[in-house]
Amino acid sequence: MADEQQFIEDGLQRTQIDEFFAEELGRAGYGGMDVAKTPMGTQIVLKAEKPGMVIGKGGKNIRKITTELEDRFNLDDPQVDVQEVDEPDLNARIVADRLANALERGWYFRKAGHTTIDRIMESGALGAEIVLSGKVTGARSRVEKFNRGYVKHNGEPAEEIVDSGVGVAVMKLGTIGVRVKIIPPDAELPDDFEIYEDVDVEDYVADTDGESVEELLEGEPEDSETAEELDEDVAAGAADDSEADEEFVDEEIVEEDVEVPTDDDVEDVDVDELEDAVDEELDEDVEAEAEELMDEMDDESADDEEGDDE
Repeated sequence: MADEQQFIEDGLQRTQIDEFFAEELGRAGYGGMDVAKTPMGTQIVLKAEKPGMVIGKGGKNIRKITTELEDRFNLDDPQVDVQEVDEPDLNARIVADRLANALERGWYFRKAGHTTIDRIMESGALGAEIVLSGKVTGARSRVEKFNRGYVKHNGEPAEEIVDSGVGVAVMKLGTIGVRVKIIPPDAELPDDFEIYEDVDVEDYVADTDGESVEELLEGEPEDSETAEELDEDVAAGAADDSEADEEFVDEEIVEEDVEVPTDDDVEDVDVDELEDAVDEELDEDVEAEAEELMDEMDDESADDEEGDDE
């Protein structure tokens, strides 16, 4: 079998085993598992809130689980080890199952969400997020989020540091998905830093091949001299550019005086005389047109009389 196919088969088998434990150990507070294959067999470490219920009276339940693993999943000599969860409120899987059970018992989603996330933060978590998706209150599906603290959503910290858990609440209107993300108190995030007080700086200074701080500072004047030489070169280049600019001939600007007539140069004109002259010209034109019209009328009347005589 190819490596890629084997990788897929192992992942599928791991998921099926996890679902089997979630169904069988739901009442015991199942909090996840770790599977490791060894030459002696398959080592499985279970995390539970109540290890006694997983083991059962006289080891009855643990033997039943071991037999089921051999028959259903073809595991070679499975060895199951049960560990108790120290702080259940910091295990995302257990918290998601608790919240789903609370919703199924009739808790209002907002009260259940705030109560759960407050308990997580009181346990010392750096950050937490709860997402409820589905028909929370009515016939229309929606998503409700509850956030506290600081949560990583992408990158390697989101995969390695953030603890994620999923639960399902079966309601009358439909199922409600519960997703919980928790950052534990001892998580070391890549953007964390610490400030030390009363610490000798020389303990944290990198080794400089035996050179002291005074010797390192003595080399700075050489750099300053080179900087001064560069400044002199730049100043000399600027002076050459200014001399080249002076060689160009300045354009002469010729200003022409334009004579503007003043009020004294303009003669006073009588407005009444201009109006009388205009009226006289108009009267002459009107009289000429009237005489032409009379002449035309006389000619027409003469022509009409001649026609009547004939």
